[in-house]
Amino acid sequence: MKFFVTGAGGFIGSHVVEALVKAGHQVRALVRYNSRGSWGHLEELAADVRGKTEVRLGDVTDQSQVRSLVEGCDIVLHLAALIGIPYSYHAPASYIATNVCGTLNILEACRQARVRRVVVTSTSEVYGTARYTPIDEAHPLQGQSPYSASKIGADKLAESFYCSFDLPVVTLRPFNTYGPRQSARAVIPTVMAQALNGAEAIHLGNLEPRRDLTFVEDTARAFLLAAETPDIEGQVIHFGQGQAVSIGEVAQRCLDVVGSKARLVSVSERQRPEKSEVGLLLCDAAKARQILKWTPQVSLDEGLRRTADYVRANLRQYRQEGYAV
Repeated sequence: MKFFVTGAGGFIGSHVVEALVKAGHQVRALVRYNSRGSWGHLEELAADVRGKTEVRLGDVTDQSQVRSLVEGCDIVLHLAALIGIPYSYHAPASYIATNVCGTLNILEACRQARVRRVVVTSTSEVYGTARYTPIDEAHPLQGQSPYSASKIGADKLAESFYCSFDLPVVTLRPFNTYGPRQSARAVIPTVMAQALNGAEAIHLGNLEPRRDLTFVEDTARAFLLAAETPDIEGQVIHFGQGQAVSIGEVAQRCLDVVGSKARLVSVSERQRPEKSEVGLLLCDAAKARQILKWTPQVSLDEGLRRTADYVRANLRQYRQEGYAV
């Protein structure tokens, strides 16, 4: 099949493209336009994988371009999004433009092109702080940051296109993903990068929130399953390990993996506003196991080791000055 992947140059998107090509699919990959002509993390893929990928530079906010790129594709995997929660406090309109209006453009283009399926990427952040655990797909949605609100808007647009136009859409909702190629705006690579650069104190935000962490290769496999599993149109499916660890605990495990004796320091500039902080995300992945036949294959310890190997080999990518919002 021919796939169109948005957000292909990003952390998760590049792993999805890699998995698709290795599975023998044709891939048209959209990378956000930049004046350097950079393909983002797609540039890190093996030459044979890059050579089989049709890369286009553009932006999901451009309606006409999106329509032309969807044409001729069987399956659309929509991963393009602004994702940094702290930045959403500073530029909420940007999140509406990309995450809501960009998703609308994708859905409308898929409707006109009559694609076989479109998979819209959600996030566990749409649940906010858990009202009960483990969280299933029936948990209420709570917009505790402009980012999460924009993703709730995108999810509801996907739902509306399924109900109104019978668009064959699936909403896939990963809990927190980590692994190689993730930027320093995420806790695991920023801890590892600071430690590997010899920091004696690792500066973080709130150490108490607990997260359910999934290795990126397991996440990429879920996208392939969501694209290929029959008769799941209209479904919202989330997935995670089913184990939650505190930010402080995972940070300490990162230090142990890289052999650092640095101390952890919570600083106010890295903390969310009190009512915006999400205290606990813990996944009930029963639906993913039943419908997609998905189970995680990489443990947290193994995933952290593999992430540390990547950060160590690519340390120059991780800027040490200031706070990566």
